[in-house]
Amino acid sequence: MAENFSSNDPFGKAILDYAYSKEPKIIRVSSDLCDDDELPVAYLFRSYNGMPAVEKEALGLCKGKILDAGAGAGAHLKFLKEKGYDVFALDVSPGALSHLQSHNIPCALSPIQDFETKERYDTILLMMNGIGISEKLEALKPFLAKCKSLLSENGQILLDSTDIKYLYEDEDDSVWIDLNSSYYGEFQFQMHYKEESGPFFNWLYVDFETLKTHAKAVGLNCDKVFEDGDHYLAKLQV
Repeated sequence: MAENFSSNDPFGKAILDYAYSKEPKIIRVSSDLCDDDELPVAYLFRSYNGMPAVEKEALGLCKGKILDAGAGAGAHLKFLKEKGYDVFALDVSPGALSHLQSHNIPCALSPIQDFETKERYDTILLMMNGIGISEKLEALKPFLAKCKSLLSENGQILLDSTDIKYLYEDEDDSVWIDLNSSYYGEFQFQMHYKEESGPFFNWLYVDFETLKTHAKAVGLNCDKVFEDGDHYLAKLQV
């Protein structure tokens, strides 16, 4: 995935454009399962006061040395760095990394699945549905095992996700899901900025009970620490 974005990076270009001009541009996100969505680039640069409650809760739980996987424009790490935390960022967007480097945030161009280091982290952040990086439900257990391998002895993983079962609800509130198809939280997305379209990529939304089951299978305790409708924040620890 990193190699694809290295040559075709609308997400990173949007970040660099906004950092330079502050012009209110839009990233259009298309999906194979729902209508197109629009992501204001300015939202990637939100301050703490502009963050939703689930993110504020996560930042309040952060401790020690912090790894942010899928850091984007670094909204969370900029705040944490100002608070004196030792932070490190991962992303697959070269443009995002260029922006992070301009803010003196140490970083690497890599998905967390391929990240090799001797460092161990007290907190791994997977925000804005960062668990989606695992791409498919069948890959969730090895993904969580990889994250676990990067934790310090008392480390924690903080992630938010959404149970998107509501997308399959009929008007009478009954839920229609094809049990013969793949897990209902598996999506494929593509980002568009100005005249450029990025590569298609897989993305996973996972309901809490499914996450808890997969976490337990790799030796992680999983607790729901915040909930807002179908959206939740989970803390995973050994």
